[in-house]
Amino acid sequence: MLYYLATYLRERFNLPGFGILEYVTVRAIIAIIVSLVISVWFGNFFIDFMKKRNISETQRDAKIDPFNVNKKGVPTMGGLIIISSILVPCLLFGKIGNIYMILMLVTTLILGGIGFADDYIKTFKKNKDGLKGWYKIFGQVALGLIVGLTLRFSPQVVMNETVQTRIEDNKEIVVKSPDVKSTRTTIPFFKNHNLNYADIFNFMGEPYKYWAGWVFFVLLTVFVVAAVSNGSNLNDGMDGMAAGNSAIIGLGIGILAYLSSNAVLSGYLDIMYIPGSEEVAVFLAAFVGALVGFLWFNSFPAQVFMGDTGSLTIGGIIAVSAIIIHKELLLPIMCGIFLVESFSVIIQRAYFKAGKKKGVHQRVWKRTPIHDHFRTSMDQVLNLDPGSTVIYKGPKNLYHEVKITLRFWIITIILVAFAILTLKIR
Repeated sequence: MLYYLATYLRERFNLPGFGILEYVTVRAIIAIIVSLVISVWFGNFFIDFMKKRNISETQRDAKIDPFNVNKKGVPTMGGLIIISSILVPCLLFGKIGNIYMILMLVTTLILGGIGFADDYIKTFKKNKDGLKGWYKIFGQVALGLIVGLTLRFSPQVVMNETVQTRIEDNKEIVVKSPDVKSTRTTIPFFKNHNLNYADIFNFMGEPYKYWAGWVFFVLLTVFVVAAVSNGSNLNDGMDGMAAGNSAIIGLGIGILAYLSSNAVLSGYLDIMYIPGSEEVAVFLAAFVGALVGFLWFNSFPAQVFMGDTGSLTIGGIIAVSAIIIHKELLLPIMCGIFLVESFSVIIQRAYFKAGKKKGVHQRVWKRTPIHDHFRTSMDQVLNLDPGSTVIYKGPKNLYHEVKITLRFWIITIILVAFAILTLKIR
């Protein structure tokens, strides 16, 4: 709103200084500051409100923590702090008519609503199972379809695969390929080569391969949204874990979004130029600010948990923002922690079920998601499940969750930096 007001005042009355909001970097910096301030301010109010009414997450206790950290009575649904801190600066300083900003806001509201419903059932209905899994999957699939189909049919969604710059008469000339609607995406490590999903279906011939490519893209969008949001949800098991990892990933994708929105920089890095994607950078600036502000309360010892309201939302935001800028194939690198967390749970369950059919209780790790493995002792496993066997027992000395969280942050920093670096080393 303030962006449009400033633009109107500058154009109508030629007022000096109001054109500053035309700069993406200025709006991104303001967004990150405003979101951080709102997160800290609203966080105090929210925690006091929840504590006065004794609203907390019932299933968290000290049984799995060898350091006897008591987490009873800590308010949950802190994702509302994150969501509020994202929406306000985006509505104030973003271009609300931009299709990419609209998609990011829709993603936040849909997954925030699903997560809130899950937390509400757990907290107020005292049902530890929360929202039925099929409802969550339906919501994620619906969001994936909305995003994928919008990117297919919206006339605002175009890209330029190649951008070249040259100097003529001491002036920098930018030469872009034609605006097209394409299913191309960036492949890390490979120079001057983007993968076109339609090429996978060359055997179908024209024009069927084109339509098959878009169908594949929409289905891939559904899968990526579900996978990353669930991975983020699994990563949310220690104080500051999911918020810190997601802030780092969000910063990395925000940088890529800004580069993709700049014709000169995208040409230099040999990545696709995507007009309008600067609004994704503004949104992610607010996203990072909201998460950093949330860490003020969520770092150890946590004063509030984000709950599914937050964890599902931040995962969906990461997925959709990467899809918009055609960098979804970088997510396995950038979200490596989420990927490992998810696979640890899948492998553990499959191995446990296979052993149960044989009458034995076998595990790959002591506990999953994998971050819990490093703070769980064999005595705890045997107390809960006598006679069970564990393949990988891990280090003899258990780690405090602060050390585990910080090490996971460091790994995510390395992965995000490496993902961005792949664009240059191609």
